[in-house]
Amino acid sequence: MNSQTPVEILLVEDNPHDAELTLHTLRKNRLANHVEHVIDGEQALDFVFARGAYTGRNVDNGPKVIMLDLKLPKVDGLEVLRQIKADERTRKIPIVVMTSSREESDVIESYELGVNSYIVKPVDFQQFAEAVRQAGFYWVLLNQRPAL
Repeated sequence: MNSQTPVEILLVEDNPHDAELTLHTLRKNRLANHVEHVIDGEQALDFVFARGAYTGRNVDNGPKVIMLDLKLPKVDGLEVLRQIKADERTRKIPIVVMTSSREESDVIESYELGVNSYIVKPVDFQQFAEAVRQAGFYWVLLNQRPAL
């Protein structure tokens, strides 16, 4: 992706099946014009903070929303959430946790760290696709956010 193209959605998902279903649903609903997909927490932080492979990207040109899995390799989703929400430059970026974890401690910690929404991935294909469609539609098209 061109480093100057604004990213609307940063998808942080290591499960190839869930990532493909999410991307397919976003494309089908015309919500995937500018999606960056990364497969671990380290890549997510590099993207958001313009480090590593993303050096040269403008940190102030953040995504409209981050769709974040919690169970990630290298750096887990809660740590990604913690670092993004702790930084003045990035704390206003809406983050939607989309995870299979129904653990109450994950829900509580996510909200304590500043998550904007917590969605448990449905096991059913159609329900999962509908959850992605609704989340994408709301956060990309409907949500009004302050200038970062």
